[in-house]
Formats: sequence, C-alpha cells, structure tokens
Amino acid sequence: MRRLFPLTAPFAPVPDSENTVVEPLGPHDREWTLDELADAYAYPATDDPVRSGRTGWLRANMVSSVDGAAHHEGRSQPLSSDADMRIFGVLRGLADAVVVGAETVRQEGYRPARAREAFAGRRAAAGQGPAPAIAVVTAGLGLDFTLPLFTEPMVPTLVLTGAGAPPDRVAAARAAGAEVLFAGEGQGVDPARVTGVLAGRGHTRLLTEGGPMLLGQFAAAGALDELCLSLAPVVAVGDAPRIMNGPAVPVPERFALASVLEEAGFLFTRYRRS
Repeated sequence: MRRLFPLTAPFAPVPDSENTVVEPLGPHDREWTLDELADAYAYPATDDPVRSGRTGWLRANMVSSVDGAAHHEGRSQPLSSDADMRIFGVLRGLADAVVVGAETVRQEGYRPARAREAFAGRRAAAGQGPAPAIAVVTAGLGLDFTLPLFTEPMVPTLVLTGAGAPPDRVAAARAAGAEVLFAGEGQGVDPARVTGVLAGRGHTRLLTEGGPMLLGQFAAAGALDELCLSLAPVVAVGDAPRIMNGPAVPVPERFALASVLEEAGFLFTRYRRS
C-alpha cells in the first residue's frame, strides 16, 4: 500500500547504494500495519473545528466498481480485496456503532461485530467497549430476530425506527434482546436525527456501511460527514445501483479530498464535508 495524497514529504533525490545512480523518491509501496491504518483513519478530535456544531461524526464506508456499481449480484464482496477488508476492519475497530439498513443486513448476512485484540488498547483508551454496536435502521422491523446479530452480540444490537413502527415488531425486537431507539415521528427513521439519537447513547464515532438507499438518505439530509470510498479496478456492468440511491439534493454538496491510498490498483479515498 502507498499513500498518494497527501504526501508526507516532498520528493527528494536519493543515491542508489548498489549502482550509485540518483533516482527520485516516490510513495513507498509496502503493507501498512493496523496501527498505521488506524492513525490514518482516526476520527477528528472533539475540539477539531471540522466538528463544530456536530453532535457526532457519521462516516460512510462503501466500495464501488470503476463503472459505478455498488455491488455485484446483491453483494459487495466480489468488488472487495484483501486491502479493502483490512480497511473495513480498521474502520469498525475505531467506531462506537455501525449503522446499517435492514435490507443490507438481510442481503449481506450481518453478524455481530467482534472484539479484536489489535484494537483493544486503542478502544480502552478512548473509553469504548470491546466491539462496536450494530445499529439497524428499519421502518417495519421485518428482521429475523433469531439470527446471531440479535442472539449473540457482545453488546446489544440497536434497532433504529420511528415512533409509529408496528408495536408487535418493536416488542419482538426487545424480547430478542435488541435495544429499540426511536429516531422519527412516523413509521420510518428521520436520517437527520440518527446521529443525535445515537450520541445520546454515547455513540459519537459512527460508521455506516449502507446500503445505497440509506446512504443516499443520510447525504440528502446533510447528515453525512465523511465518505471512505474504495474504488475497485473492475467493471461490473449490470443494473446495480450507485453507492448512493436516494432523493436528489437541490444543489450538489461539495466534499473535500482528505486522503488517497493505493494497493494493487484499488484506490482508497476519503472525503470530508467541506
């Protein structure tokens, strides 16, 4: 893996020890440690001006083919790589909670987040539990509450829904051990309220893994703070949606490029709200 942007030092000529030829020093291609990746993807500090007025920080992590597909035949795994999965694990290792739509839970077969020894010290120092909570966004609560996501989590799975959600499904979720949080007055969730509701439970470092409809709703509501986009060097064709699929915004919102890493043709980009 190598950093393409920002470069930490300017290029400089260095002598080649074997042939005594001066060659340019470019970005160094090597495998990064998990600690180096965690430092590169650290959440902004609470006193960072970029967080002014924000109750928490909502970061998205998505992968896309070069022709814009968010998945292949309903799953993101065919677009992924070893490096992409390392970054996926790091982003989870830094988060208080992982926010995901109900359809993605069903399509991807979501399981509880696990504790990883590599992040134990970092999480303890940040006052975090051993693993992030999974927070499922759903209107009708059409979920299988016998799945491990609800029966075997290290920390209770959260269900985010609206105050008008079906009472019997709310009761079923609670009976399964899930914690139900209301983030909307109707049956569904108001995406603009999700960060505040989760911050009220102490979850301010948020990571959403989609799917495209949920991510589009967050972006349209002005709730998305950061996008970590892995661009896979593959062409998927087909009719898969883009990484965001939601209501149009009146004016396209500009995000600023924060960093770019590269490995085996994959580009790992990070954009922040301008």
